[in-house]
Amino acid sequence: MLLPIVAVVLGLAVLVWSADKFVDGAVGVARFFGMSTLLIGMVIVGFGTSAPEMVVSALSAMENAPELALGNAYGSNIANIALILGVTALISPVIVKRDALKRDVPILIGVTAVAIIEAADGSISRMDGVVLLLLFAGIMGFNIWSELRAKKKASAQEMEADDGDESGKASLPKSIAWLLLGLTLLVLSSRCLVWGAVEIAQALGVSDLLIGLTIVAVGTSLPELASSIAAARKGENDLAFGNIVGSNLFNTLTVVGIASTISPMHTVDPLVFSRDLPVVAVLTVLLLLFGLPVRKKRLDANGLRIGRINRLEGTTFLAIYVGYIGFLIAQAV
Repeated sequence: MLLPIVAVVLGLAVLVWSADKFVDGAVGVARFFGMSTLLIGMVIVGFGTSAPEMVVSALSAMENAPELALGNAYGSNIANIALILGVTALISPVIVKRDALKRDVPILIGVTAVAIIEAADGSISRMDGVVLLLLFAGIMGFNIWSELRAKKKASAQEMEADDGDESGKASLPKSIAWLLLGLTLLVLSSRCLVWGAVEIAQALGVSDLLIGLTIVAVGTSLPELASSIAAARKGENDLAFGNIVGSNLFNTLTVVGIASTISPMHTVDPLVFSRDLPVVAVLTVLLLLFGLPVRKKRLDANGLRIGRINRLEGTTFLAIYVGYIGFLIAQAV
């Protein structure tokens, strides 16, 4: 089992590094074309940090291990909110803006409801996967349209200032280079990680679902953890929140959608419906409740109240994650 273990460790290391460079390149390209911070957090960074899950999903399905992709997707969603947002809130309270509470989090709750409905019959068909991918295309299209419409409302002076700024143009070739290199290494390292994880699972007699929910889920969520902590330390908490919401949308819609489209899951482990998806649902609803600006007097640039996830709420998320992982281990033993 030495070679599979080396493959997992090496795959995770390269995965994290390549995802980081991929995000750097994607953000550089986005800023060059004048995309907003919200769009960068929700779409570009969300896509970049979820790229490992998407690649792992496709490769798992091709290797006839679609449940590894399923565990990876839902395990990553749980880790994103309970572990990553919990740790980020402990470092610095996470700002939650009004737009996120009115639009993005409710959409995420709706998407989670769709995932529960699809898994209720004990299978996820190819048609279910197509529905998820179409939902993803619609939501991303709506987000981009909304941002473009908001950009058109910007003052002519601000637009001229952006057009006259040459600082980002010089870095465009470098950003494209990191984008391509990061994507290439993502594919290779994910392939290595999937092979090693499947080999270890088979050798130990552990289900693909459990491996996906724990080792692979946490490993492929490390880019989100790194980017969220970096954002918190730089005071870009709004970007951190957008990253988590965007990543969970990508995981639920594209990771599961891609895997089930390639290899339909005719028999899904009942624990996914009775254990894992309810945890995802509870955490997603808590994301909304904790973010509500109740008795929180911070105002945004437009004078509207904004919420924040404080350290106590971050600790609650972490406690839930520790309890969930402990329950998984107890069941496996």
